[in-house]
Amino acid sequence: MQDLTHAIESGMPVYPGDPAVSVDAANTFATDGCRVSELTCGSHAGTHVDAPSHTEEDGDTLDTYPVSAFVRDAVVVDCTDLDAREPIPADRVPDPETAPDADCAVFRTGWDRHWGRDRYRDHPYLSVAAADRCAARGLAVAIDAFSPDPTPPAEGEMALGDRDPFGAHHALLGAGVLVFENLTNLGSVPERFELRAQPIALGGDGAPVRAVAVGDDRA
Repeated sequence: MQDLTHAIESGMPVYPGDPAVSVDAANTFATDGCRVSELTCGSHAGTHVDAPSHTEEDGDTLDTYPVSAFVRDAVVVDCTDLDAREPIPADRVPDPETAPDADCAVFRTGWDRHWGRDRYRDHPYLSVAAADRCAARGLAVAIDAFSPDPTPPAEGEMALGDRDPFGAHHALLGAGVLVFENLTNLGSVPERFELRAQPIALGGDGAPVRAVAVGDDRA
């Protein structure tokens, strides 16, 4: 079993414009005889899952999904050869014939190595065509980056041409397909594994998860 989760801690990276994360002592052992921490964060902090309501006006919320929806038969898609801000093409999406049981495509970019630096924003991202193909095949999507869409750079605006800045999100979440973001340690998992990523019972548009990989002997 491999942990795929970034720790929740004060000052951790967040998607541009999202609430900052802080973990502070509310009660201390010396003063109160017990320890209690006060956590402040957004619903998309750290390793988390997006519900359709994140980007879709009438999209479903997390609490409409059964807990089984957060246990996935995952197949890893190696994208570590792609450069900064390079789109992942549709032909990388797993074929039903080669991974007939898979219901989650895990795109490994290797960009988690840049966690905590501005470079983390420059990750490869899903082309809208790749997201459309995942949605058509009923594949949830996981990625070791901020987003399946391009993330705005540290400074200035990013030119996307005619692309919707949330094009991959709309393709996936608009089809009711869950999206798991900010995974880590994907280099240590086999090509096929069981992804367990249960969210806290927040409902709503998304929530942090504890993502773990359980090995698969088909790898």
